[in-house]
Amino acid sequence: MAAANKLMSVRRDWRERDVRVVLAALIIAVATVATIALFASQLQRTLVSSASSFLAADRQLEAENGRPIPDSWLEEATDQGLATGRMVEFSTMVLGADNFQLVSVKAVSNEYPLRGDIEIQRDPTGPRELVSQGPGPGEVWINPRLLRLLDLEIGEPLEVGNLNLTVSGLLIREPDGGFRLSALAPRVMMHVDDVSATGVIQEGSRVEYVYLFAGDEASLESYYQWLQPRMEPSHEWEGVRDGETFSRSLERAERFLLLGGSLAVLLAAVAVAVASRQYALSQRDTVALLKTLGLSGAGIGGLYLRRLALWGVTGIVGGLLVAMPLYWLLTRMLSEVLERPVDFQLDPSALVPALLTALVSLFAFAYPPVRRLRNVPAMRVLRSQPGETGREALPDILIAIVAVFGLVWMYAGELALVVSLLGGLALLLGALGLVGWLLVATLRKVRGGGNAWRLALVGLYRHRRASLSQIAVFAMTLMLAATLILVRTSLLSDWQAQLPDDAPNHFLINIAPDAVEDVDAFWQERGQPLDKLYPMVRGRLTELNGQPVKETVSKDENVNALNRELNLTWMSALPEDNEVVEGTWFRENQKDGVSVEAELAAQLGLSLGDKLTFTIGSEKVTEAVTSIRTVQWDSMKPNFYMAFPPEGGLTDMPATWITSFYLPKDSKDALNEFSRQFPTVSVLEIDHVIERIQEIVRQVTQAIEAILALILAAALVVMAAVVSATLQDRQREGALLRTLGGRQKLLVRSTMLEFALLGGFAGLLGVVAAEAAVWALQFRMFEGTFQWHWHVVLPIPLVSALVLALFGRWQLRPVLRVSPMLLLRRLE
Repeated sequence: MAAANKLMSVRRDWRERDVRVVLAALIIAVATVATIALFASQLQRTLVSSASSFLAADRQLEAENGRPIPDSWLEEATDQGLATGRMVEFSTMVLGADNFQLVSVKAVSNEYPLRGDIEIQRDPTGPRELVSQGPGPGEVWINPRLLRLLDLEIGEPLEVGNLNLTVSGLLIREPDGGFRLSALAPRVMMHVDDVSATGVIQEGSRVEYVYLFAGDEASLESYYQWLQPRMEPSHEWEGVRDGETFSRSLERAERFLLLGGSLAVLLAAVAVAVASRQYALSQRDTVALLKTLGLSGAGIGGLYLRRLALWGVTGIVGGLLVAMPLYWLLTRMLSEVLERPVDFQLDPSALVPALLTALVSLFAFAYPPVRRLRNVPAMRVLRSQPGETGREALPDILIAIVAVFGLVWMYAGELALVVSLLGGLALLLGALGLVGWLLVATLRKVRGGGNAWRLALVGLYRHRRASLSQIAVFAMTLMLAATLILVRTSLLSDWQAQLPDDAPNHFLINIAPDAVEDVDAFWQERGQPLDKLYPMVRGRLTELNGQPVKETVSKDENVNALNRELNLTWMSALPEDNEVVEGTWFRENQKDGVSVEAELAAQLGLSLGDKLTFTIGSEKVTEAVTSIRTVQWDSMKPNFYMAFPPEGGLTDMPATWITSFYLPKDSKDALNEFSRQFPTVSVLEIDHVIERIQEIVRQVTQAIEAILALILAAALVVMAAVVSATLQDRQREGALLRTLGGRQKLLVRSTMLEFALLGGFAGLLGVVAAEAAVWALQFRMFEGTFQWHWHVVLPIPLVSALVLALFGRWQLRPVLRVSPMLLLRRLE
């Protein structure tokens, strides 16, 4: 037993090169996954925090019935540790310097905003500044356009109902100034305590009470559970993920981070698998000696389990020690990129994937070969004939597949992502089998000689099993790295392209039919052409197949579209950013049917042929669903849930028109001239919405680039580990060639060519599998259209060949520097 303990001593293991490789792979795996998981978690919190400022809070409660909520609701929120604030929004006429103007008033409490800042100017020529509180009692902040429309100056009074308020600043941007049709008129912000003195709000006035809540997620969820049974249909609880425009941007950002983290998990598993597998195979002699010393199979299994657990703990601790400073550095970089402080927070749950990746990979790949060796007679092990067959190794392969699938599933939690990545790997392995067969069939005919190419090809055939395994690992590594590169260059670029610099940033609403041509001509003359104009009719969806729609739809579905009027339109051509997914678009001269937006159709359980009844004023319109289409809500163009044919059910209904267009900041003065010439047309400015979404795009771009750098570094380490697995055999062959008179130049060329061929094959297979994975990801996760990326993928096989050729040259260093006899003695 003492001899067995000496054989399995930690000091002896540490002297073994394979053990050090396993530990290095574990440390790098833990460091990579932990750093990416922590950074992704930090960035997700930053994105959600940034997005929460879009609501001026973490949650909003809107009361659209014209009545404030009971005070007890706010008291309960305070008791649960939430910060609260309130707003009152309404439209009214204001008077300034003998000029009247319709405005949209937002009256805020002292606590507003709970998240984000308000951007104001103290005078028209002064600097912009961010403030964390709204105007005080007796003060008002106004949209800069109102200065010219009302001929006002800072410090002059503005009459709101029965109350005169002093204009103390210009309202440049409010954190929650989202895309609301209720904010069509120029914005005015005042204190909520002044509202009653204005006398504007009377019984039956169109007014909306909005309440703000901020706190940790658990408290918010707990409060919502308390609040939900008390809410009426006119109450709406809203988070940043509930908005059609902003929530989609946030969801895409999180999916990008999820993809990067999942690729890191897969790469880490490959790294640990390669290193631990080599370690397990190197233990055959030790297992044989332990068996000859009388140790049972169960005893050997226990020794190795404890040993692997020790290496696992050591690798995890070492990896975390490396990950912490890397995470701190990335957090500092994020703070500099965003130009604002970012708190350094450790999320313990973000470390779980790193710990499980290390332990599962170690025990799934290293222990099974050792477990099989313990059941083989010692003499067969010592003769390097462990007696295992492909059938006996099948459980190991199944364990490895289940382990990898489980790791990615645990981290991602999205079936589409897991299937896409593992489907790409399956395609890769299938192609590898075909390449392996062709490689063996072709190289069998090659004979040796003094030519570098011949030596390289003979070397590939002589090490065909090792070569195929190396190609497999290299190809998997390159596939994962190439997938993220394609995500960075394709998916992210597609997302950015949806919001170009000249994306529409203004909406014109309530255009009378007889003013459509004049409005279009006004902006054409100023070089700012309008996007397509659409008619708009307001109506409610009231019946589905002859039954009240609220009774037909499942009670579990909270469909906001049923609680308000919808914007209905008619159109002849399908908008370029819409896509029909079921049915067919309207034919020329078609007079019946309605096209429904896909997500609403899914919520309502609609299918082609269902009859929808809309109530428009006192009229009812009933049409059958003829198509279902997707809508790109974040395109900043007019979009509609329901669309009718030009000569359909809406033709005789009174309609106004809506459009969007891009207006540079230096042309804003044209809005005042437009408002004077067309006083009934409402102008909605959404510059801040676009700026906020573009900020998220910039943040995700930086995150993906940082994650890409980490994954590429991990990929290089994996490739180095695989190359070093055959280090001793290749050094022995190099020493023999030198002993037989081979020149250094020939040796270097043949080895570099051999590895370059390996890298080229692996790179080619890897990018094909990556394209397949990205194709699935774009369709399933990012709702994009697929394009080949030849300009990106073509260099990868060349770079892979070059990198592996350099690794091969690195392997030859001892052969070229030390005498062949001395090197052979060392290797023995």
